[in-house]
Amino acid sequence: MSSTLRVWLKFNMVGLLGMTVQLTALTLLTSGFRVNYLTATALAVEGAVIHNFIWHECWTWLDRTKGDASGTLRRLLRFHLANGAISIAGNLGLMWLLVSRLHLHYFVANVMAIGTCAILNFLASDRLVFS
Repeated sequence: MSSTLRVWLKFNMVGLLGMTVQLTALTLLTSGFRVNYLTATALAVEGAVIHNFIWHECWTWLDRTKGDASGTLRRLLRFHLANGAISIAGNLGLMWLLVSRLHLHYFVANVMAIGTCAILNFLASDRLVFS
């Protein structure tokens, strides 16, 4: 198995866990605490971004981060500027379109938004954050 494929598979496994974090937080915030779906989306995405960074740092790109603990904060900043921006802007824009304009349920819309942002997030992580 090529190293790119192995990293892609790890990235997607972490992404599935992050998706669970995001969808759980979104559901709790909107249904449980009655937070506006866009505010809840931003908060849920941020939780997933932090979750995913930790896993990517310690597992997905371990071969690139091992022995470079001093670079963790720099990578976290790059991860937030790249993946965080893609995820937050992408999720908020798509959620607004899919929920407000196309009247999809927020949960379904968020699954679609996550999937749409995934490829860009992989490229940003692989080429910019953990390079």
